[in-house]
Amino acid sequence: MPAPRVYKTTAIVLSRFDLGEADRVVTLLTPHDGKLKAIAKGIRRPQSRLGGSLEPFAELHLVLAHGRTFDVVTQATVRHAWLALRDRLESTATAWYLSELIERSTEERAPAPRLYDLLVDALGHLDAGLPPGRVARWFEFRLTDELGLRPEVDRCVECDRRLEADEPFRWVPALGGLLCAAHPGPIAERASLSGAGLRLLKAYRHMELDAVASLRLPPAVEAEAEQAMRLFVRHVLERDARSLAFLDEVRTGR
Repeated sequence: MPAPRVYKTTAIVLSRFDLGEADRVVTLLTPHDGKLKAIAKGIRRPQSRLGGSLEPFAELHLVLAHGRTFDVVTQATVRHAWLALRDRLESTATAWYLSELIERSTEERAPAPRLYDLLVDALGHLDAGLPPGRVARWFEFRLTDELGLRPEVDRCVECDRRLEADEPFRWVPALGGLLCAAHPGPIAERASLSGAGLRLLKAYRHMELDAVASLRLPPAVEAEAEQAMRLFVRHVLERDARSLAFLDEVRTGR
């Protein structure tokens, strides 16, 4: 029996671009159909029924019809809108970054219920006012974990020995995380990470986000952890996320 032409799903808009004079193509994340591209015909016209419903940072109820190139959005209603995060520019920029990470790390039409739930949770945390940087680090750890590529923050990736608290180490993203002193690793791939920075990475790995968000830490330690994870995510995705430039501009106030 052929699949029905029309189907319903919940979805989150990951990205979008305008097409022609009135249409828009959106990349969606859905729980059971994974990542897919769909076209919203005539959405940019003032009288469009889709109107402002098909926007990022909201969980949507959609009705779609299978098409040749893109599926077609025929109905869109908002199930839940994370409105508060849109009022804080750093939270908005972080939400774009997390959405891009999901888009780059998921396959077309591959079911992704756990990644869908992860993005829903992250957007909810940003909406609740948790520090965007800490939400981003927590998300990076959970995302790489779901991809089977989580960074090793407890053991040497070469000899699998658990490192002692004050033992010298190196952070080598290309090899998967920590190296003990007995394994120097490639010099070009090393990243500066202090013991305090590593302890913060361990917190992201082993603690719930609410607990990590309550920690009081020097900005320099947070910056170390951020740079360490940026390098790791770059290795996983094989390039930097485009949205990082905007995020950095927002945070520095340029």
